Amino acid sequence: MSEHVATIEWSRGDQAFADNRYSRGHDWRFDGGAVVRGSSAPTSVPLPMSDPAAVDPEEAFVAALSSCHMLFFLAFAAKAGFVVDRYRDAAVGVLGRDDRGRTSMTVVTLRPEVAFAGVAPDAETVSDLHHRAHEACYIANSVRTGVRVEPV
Repeated sequence: MSEHVATIEWSRGDQAFADNRYSRGHDWRFDGGAVVRGSSAPTSVPLPMSDPAAVDPEEAFVAALSSCHMLFFLAFAAKAGFVVDRYRDAAVGVLGRDDRGRTSMTVVTLRPEVAFAGVAPDAETVSDLHHRAHEACYIANSVRTGVRVEPV
């Protein structure tokens, strides 16, 4: 089908490492040229080893789910002839113990607010658009996917 690449780069520089007080700051590089500063979450690794201004993997996971859902919602709304003026989602993910006893993102709640131009769909139609978007979202369909580790 398709392949998607992200290059993650971290460098120790001149900081110590064995004392576990090294910076968790790193860069995410994408094929279109975007570079996003990443770090561990300050709730996982305390300051100053974490960078609270950077995106942590947990936030990125929540954002990926929300973004994927939104993109499918917009596509389905457009195909149905509705005009979306604005879409905002204050998504929240919760870390907890899963059924295997492992720390994982146990629930992600999407809270999309959608504003339509012209004739807006009724509540049932909006609900159906969200249902279809959730069913189609690649990321939501991948949450329990296998992860390969292939060191180079």
